[in-house]
Amino acid sequence: MRLKKIMESNWSRSWKSSVQPRKQRAFVRNAPLHVKQKLLAAHLTKELMKKYKMRSITVRAGDKVKVVRGQFKSKTGKITKVSLQKSRVYVEGAEQIKKDGTKALYPIHPSNLIVMDLLLDDKKRKKTLERKK
Repeated sequence: MRLKKIMESNWSRSWKSSVQPRKQRAFVRNAPLHVKQKLLAAHLTKELMKKYKMRSITVRAGDKVKVVRGQFKSKTGKITKVSLQKSRVYVEGAEQIKKDGTKALYPIHPSNLIVMDLLLDDKKRKKTLERKK
């Protein structure tokens, strides 16, 4: 319990790296939201890679993605919601049916997605994409 409290309160950007998976997971779990945002990145399609000269980009609501791993493999849809706290993305069409019959969006990690189409109404995002060109 004491160690957990210390880990939660002390998060350091200067943390270099560790071979131990538990420390790597603790780093990601206890990271502040502005750092977790950068960790929520997904690969681009081959066409988009050639166009923007980037391999991956941070996902945001409105991007069209394709699920490449898990039970919703090969489903495509728009991202409806991004949860920084849980490090998960919610995609249209990736829904689980609950016991009472209602549908709920299923959380998917962005590493299991490929971005098919980008939402480019954000000036900051356009600037990010043009930086590499």
